[in-house]
Amino acid sequence: MIRLRPMTFPRVRTIILAPLVLFALFYLSLVVFLLLDDATVAPLSGQPARHDTVAIFGASGTAGDGILKAALANPDIDEIHVITRRTTPRIDAGIASGKVKMTLHLDYLDYSAIHEQVAAADAVYWAIGTSSVGVDEETYGKIHVDFPVRFVRDWLTVSENEDISFHYISSSDISADSRMMWAREKVRAENTLFEVAAGSKLRVIAYRPDYIGPTKEEAHIGQNLLYWFFAPVSAAVRATQIGQAMFEVTARGSEFGNGDRLGTRSIIRYSDAYQRRQGLVGGASLAEG
Repeated sequence: MIRLRPMTFPRVRTIILAPLVLFALFYLSLVVFLLLDDATVAPLSGQPARHDTVAIFGASGTAGDGILKAALANPDIDEIHVITRRTTPRIDAGIASGKVKMTLHLDYLDYSAIHEQVAAADAVYWAIGTSSVGVDEETYGKIHVDFPVRFVRDWLTVSENEDISFHYISSSDISADSRMMWAREKVRAENTLFEVAAGSKLRVIAYRPDYIGPTKEEAHIGQNLLYWFFAPVSAAVRATQIGQAMFEVTARGSEFGNGDRLGTRSIIRYSDAYQRRQGLVGGASLAEG
């Protein structure tokens, strides 16, 4: 009779620890590689393209709050039109400073009531979105595709400026043939927006971040832990960094064409370029917030 010996503890420990060790080595190797990668964006040549009047949609959400925080600190921006369903402490503070003009708006398929507010905007930063959890495809598509597409079509008819740009927060790891509904809809949103803008005075730029860390005022410990884990491997950005990257892209004008997309590493690099141009010491103040 053959008797099987029970698995010894050292073997169990090896089975458990080996994948963790391999992952740690991979993670550290990637961190070192990225630290050695000193690629930076060339300084802006000439004067920044005009963006003294802008509009932000979704400023009450995670990404939008960071964009608004960065916009309030941006000396190139004189007037911020915030189009929102509700106010927040940061929006209220912006109103008190005189830099923010808030418009409460509920129907994101009808923009006739805000034509005056957006007509003079040089750039629009769009951060409206929702999680796909518990949301059907029709509703998700309405929010992520129909809302911005309807706005862009309206904006083109009322804009007073010759060169305007629309900055859309999309997502990483998306494709038209993905098994995930949200990934397909994000691609559909990008492509539809690019098509609407094609041949017009409008440029649509899509931003494809991985994890978005909230501002320090809004983040809880779990969100900070996620950010601190993913940031060393360039898989996370602060919401303020997205705003800074958007402003730098706007300032560079024709360097970016309709249909351009920026992933997480590009967002970080253009955020860094913005901070260098604005003389922010060490690029730390808003990147950390």
